[in-house]
Amino acid sequence: MSTQDLVPSPVGPVDVEQAEAALVERYPRLVRIAYLVLPPALGRNRRVLTAHALVQRSLPRRRVPGPTVPGPRRDEDAVDPGYAYVRGEVLRQALVAGLPLRRLALPRRAQFPPLLPHVWGLRLFPRVGGADELALDQRLSRLSGPGRAAYVLRGLERQGDPEVLRVLAAAGVEDPAAALAEADAVDALEASDAPGAPEGPGAPKGPAPDAFRVGGQDAPRRPGPPAGATAAGARAASGGGARGGRSDRVGEQAGPGRAGGRSVDGGSGRGRGDERAGADGGAASGRPPSPAGGATTGSPPAPAGAGAVAGRPSGSSRADSAPGLPRRLSGAALLESDEFDPCALQARPTDLMRRRQHARAAFVAVVALVVCGTLLGLPGDGWGRNGAAAPSYARNPAAEAALDPAAVKRVDPAAWPGSTRQDFSVWPARGGLTGDGALLRRALAVWARPGGSVRSSATPGTPVGPPMGPPQLLFAGRVDAMRVVLFHDGLRAVRYAEPVEGTAGAALDFARTDAADAVASAALVVSRAAGNVRYLTAPWVRETAVRDLLAPAEETRPLARDAGGVTDPVPGPARGACTRWDVLQVRDGSGTRLLTDLGEPAPARLSWGPPAAPVDATGTEAREAWARTACQLAEVRGHGVRSVNAWRFARQPLPRGAGNGTWVCTRAETWRGTGSRVLAQFLVPSPGVPAALAARSEGSPACGVRDPRVLAGVLWQAPGGGWFVLAAGSPDFTSLEVSGGVKGRSAGPLLAVRATAGARADLNGTLGDGTRRTALR
Repeated sequence: MSTQDLVPSPVGPVDVEQAEAALVERYPRLVRIAYLVLPPALGRNRRVLTAHALVQRSLPRRRVPGPTVPGPRRDEDAVDPGYAYVRGEVLRQALVAGLPLRRLALPRRAQFPPLLPHVWGLRLFPRVGGADELALDQRLSRLSGPGRAAYVLRGLERQGDPEVLRVLAAAGVEDPAAALAEADAVDALEASDAPGAPEGPGAPKGPAPDAFRVGGQDAPRRPGPPAGATAAGARAASGGGARGGRSDRVGEQAGPGRAGGRSVDGGSGRGRGDERAGADGGAASGRPPSPAGGATTGSPPAPAGAGAVAGRPSGSSRADSAPGLPRRLSGAALLESDEFDPCALQARPTDLMRRRQHARAAFVAVVALVVCGTLLGLPGDGWGRNGAAAPSYARNPAAEAALDPAAVKRVDPAAWPGSTRQDFSVWPARGGLTGDGALLRRALAVWARPGGSVRSSATPGTPVGPPMGPPQLLFAGRVDAMRVVLFHDGLRAVRYAEPVEGTAGAALDFARTDAADAVASAALVVSRAAGNVRYLTAPWVRETAVRDLLAPAEETRPLARDAGGVTDPVPGPARGACTRWDVLQVRDGSGTRLLTDLGEPAPARLSWGPPAAPVDATGTEAREAWARTACQLAEVRGHGVRSVNAWRFARQPLPRGAGNGTWVCTRAETWRGTGSRVLAQFLVPSPGVPAALAARSEGSPACGVRDPRVLAGVLWQAPGGGWFVLAAGSPDFTSLEVSGGVKGRSAGPLLAVRATAGARADLNGTLGDGTRRTALR
């Protein structure tokens, strides 16, 4: 066969309306074709639904143009162009639906289960046929998709071999000849299984010499064509031009819409028996075939008992000529049976127990999906309207007013010089983002309802609830890689920070700042990044500098600020080896202050002197004492410390002329008033040796304004050898006494008693009024 023979027949231009009319009129036939071509492995229910879906998806979206130059007209071109187009689309989709899904290949639409039509709670399948239908279905299941398509086109559509090849090529089959060979194998198998077929070693290997095929069945050869028969009829009657003994089926095709062909009943999809007569002069219906079928109108009818054309609905076959053998339908006739009719269906319920289990599982999944969707729809990690805030739980006017960014209080920059008080209440709103309403809204929402992704911290004793009313805005701007907002509500300073890039990492910090004065409100920590600290200074701060507490002889380093009052980065206090301790030095109109970062939004003030009259630790003696005791500040980090005061409560001559020792008491006051920490430290005469921690206490009033008295002792080794218990009290002590492992007594606030290494002793003292006091612990 030449390549030209495989060119699809020109169906001509097809309008959408023409294709729709053909689909509606021959819908049962098209669905039957799709059902037969689809792989039986899909199951009958899915094959039925898929067959209907493929036919319903076969309409063109626009007019299908025909060939520019029409080719020579063939007999099969009498098929309705609309039907030919829709049938080709059905075949193409059915062949695609039978392809297996590949891991790396893009899946096609036809390979998925159809969305429409869809049936819930029922399984649909055609009516069950007999043993012949079951045998044919098994044979078809062993064929490939193109092989089933070739068998269906030949048996159901009465296509000749050349036209079958052309239709398969148009449907995208790579090897139409191999598909036709598969259909031939089914025909040969049917011929060998027919009743009366010769068996045994001497049986002939092919059809009888006087046999010919119509629709894939062997039938007795009719006598030669009568005089006046057309050339096509003569070829059909003689079997000439056949491939491997098969007649050329182009001349015997009589498909739907073809002149002289069989018509299809639109309601049942089954042709009548007299419409299934062959078009080549081999029909035995008792009436002459149509002239379009290739035989002359003068052809005589087949003699009685000569053998009927295979595939006729009447069920006649060459088995009728074999007396005493059971009547057997051919494969082509079986294609018209109810077994393969996806329009006449039976319905049964699905697995009811499994369906109930699936319904419960689906209900649980829907509930879980709704819950997860609700949670995902909440602000979470995104910077939406409320950012990382949790769901709203309070709806009242006061709470809503507190969260309104337009209601946030802003102090005029010119207000603080004329104010009678200098604290956070007169800080002006500064920063480049004070007008960013969305940022303020997120900050207020997270303050009121911090979500689970927010890193939140609060100094001890600081409430973390929402503001009671609209807070005061202190700062809103970009610092390093964060957007930072600082609020003050009269009780707390609140810091909100979110990253400039990304949507994760919001932070919220609370610090108690009630009763702050001009010194305590001189600065707030606005950012910590890469071990550095940036401060936002008060508007009355005139100058900022950095001082290393551990190097009292060094000069301060100037610290620049921007227009908003934010300082350049300052190295934070060391958390490992104590080699540096940089503090912020600020100068205002009344003096110079030292502020240190203790891991909280509000830095702590450092002072020196007796509890009743402390001063800022800027003098020489104060700097030298703090240089040796600064590393002990790590003991009070993160405890809500407002100020730390150190003072020398005693100076003691050391035994064996080792010089004078110094006793220093350090007290850290908190913003909440309770939980203060007291440290008693002993300094040897060597200036480079850090202080030794002699005692510490939490919550004790000792060393403070209410009770400035303090008593402590240490076990000290003299430079030349020998151990001593050294003790000292504030000037109010009149005598000291040790007992236990070491015994001794002294008049006055100083005590030095010989001891041994590792000795332990109890220390007591007596005040001027006779009150007994124990050592700090």
